[in-house]
Amino acid sequence: MKKLAVLLCLILALILTGCHGALKAADTAPSPEDVGEDQSEASEDVASAVPEFFDESKTYNITFWAKNDTNKTQVAIYQKAIEDFQRIYPNIKVNLRLYTDYGTIYNDVITNIATGTTPNVAVTYPDHIATYLTGNDIVTKLDDFYSDPRYGLGGSEVKFDSPTVEEIVPEFLAECSVDGGLYAVPYMRSTEACYVNKTFVEKLGYTLPEALTWEFVWEVSEAAVAKDESGTYLINGQKTMIPFIYKSTDNMMIQMLRQKGAGYSTDRGEVQIFNDTTRELLMEIYAHAQSRAFSTFKISSYPANFLNAGQCIFAVDSTAGATWMGSDAPLVDIAPENLVEFETVVMPIPQFDPSDPKMISQGPSLCIFNKADRQEVLASWLFTQYLITNEVQTAYAETEGYVPVTLKAQNSPEYLDYLSRAGEDDEHYAVKIAASKLLMSNTEHTFTTPVFNGSTSLRDAAGQMIESVTKSARRKQNVDDAYLTKLFSDMQKEYHLDQITVKPAPVTDGGDTEPGGEEAASAPYQDPVLGPLSPGAKALIIAVAALWVIIGAYNLAVLIREKKTKSS
Repeated sequence: MKKLAVLLCLILALILTGCHGALKAADTAPSPEDVGEDQSEASEDVASAVPEFFDESKTYNITFWAKNDTNKTQVAIYQKAIEDFQRIYPNIKVNLRLYTDYGTIYNDVITNIATGTTPNVAVTYPDHIATYLTGNDIVTKLDDFYSDPRYGLGGSEVKFDSPTVEEIVPEFLAECSVDGGLYAVPYMRSTEACYVNKTFVEKLGYTLPEALTWEFVWEVSEAAVAKDESGTYLINGQKTMIPFIYKSTDNMMIQMLRQKGAGYSTDRGEVQIFNDTTRELLMEIYAHAQSRAFSTFKISSYPANFLNAGQCIFAVDSTAGATWMGSDAPLVDIAPENLVEFETVVMPIPQFDPSDPKMISQGPSLCIFNKADRQEVLASWLFTQYLITNEVQTAYAETEGYVPVTLKAQNSPEYLDYLSRAGEDDEHYAVKIAASKLLMSNTEHTFTTPVFNGSTSLRDAAGQMIESVTKSARRKQNVDDAYLTKLFSDMQKEYHLDQITVKPAPVTDGGDTEPGGEEAASAPYQDPVLGPLSPGAKALIIAVAALWVIIGAYNLAVLIREKKTKSS
């Protein structure tokens, strides 16, 4: 037994030596996981690094994918901006490619990611960027570019009057953050507005309130569907009347839920839209669709066309669409003989609580795609900066009801003069300027939805649910709890919402996850300072315990033998 104890002591000495060596190795060399993380961080640092200087001896050809609404004025503004920029930087050649909608840009980028042929700069939305980021280093992280003292916003080496970071509207800048980093530059901003035929509201015996409520809009809309015996609507003397038309039903559902304080999604990608509040909202929308007091753009057509023909009272569309709204709209899409004279009022979207208004912020941003040549990325960044200078921002904002994204442009003499001349001519169309002022006076009340890989699909599902119940109402189909339960299930499958990867919950100081301590409770013990026990440490503890057991057994055996000797 004594020999065995000596042997165990020798084994312990070897284990201790091994543990000591392992601890030293852990102190001096990273684990394979750490090496992977370091390499990933190093790769990200390279992909977001700002070159120390811009090599103007080389020529850079960069592509810019932009969107316009077949608006020749907007195209001219893009072309002039490129020409002016190339005079400043003659070694940067910008190739413009125009699209008619953002969805096509998004799809083309996805396609080109696979072939490694993404553009240099593209007009985009944060939801789209979240999907682009699923590829490694596809989009340039811009935090360092924003703040670089030489080539950042307002930088010393920038050859034009670039705005500073502080001069970007804070709410608009925050919208460009994805996963805690800045991956875009805001370009233009808009929100939704309700364009109201005030003449018809008053003809029905109502007075427009200072702020629209859903209750008021539904009540007036129901009153407007009254007909005479021949089927002619009393309000307009026509066979067609859709009192309330919503252009973007995804925005409609998202804003209704936000105003109600109900779930939509979380930053981690948790889908919360399938709740009781959503059911209640869909049932209410269904009821008004049954009476034909409500319809959507996808089912009927552009709200502006019905509004301008005297066939709609409340038309909800983007403030950027203001040039199409009203009897005197510069971009009317219907025949002159179909126009009806009425007074147009631009108001914020309906609210459940007018004292706490909530409206969505929308509008395009600009993202830059990574290239092997960092100088090419810097050239793209310089061009992107140029697009938020006062001249470009003011010119583009004046084409429609967009608002410049910088305080510098908003407060410039040129833009303030533009706002002050409402109603002078088509360029200063009163409804368009009223729409711009609406956003500027309500910026603090705007919000954006969480961005993650799959948030675009969730947005589509939000709008599709309204479209579905509205179509069912028009087809005289019954909508009840069973219908909505099936609708929820269909939306999850159709848009793959059940396949969205939810990010892990942040860990609190106590080690528990925010929702609860289940994960921490089931995890192996680890010392708060030293971390988890190493294999050598575990072996040492087991060996020490075994030695004490053997020593105890040995002493017990000796004691028993001595007692037997005495008794004999």
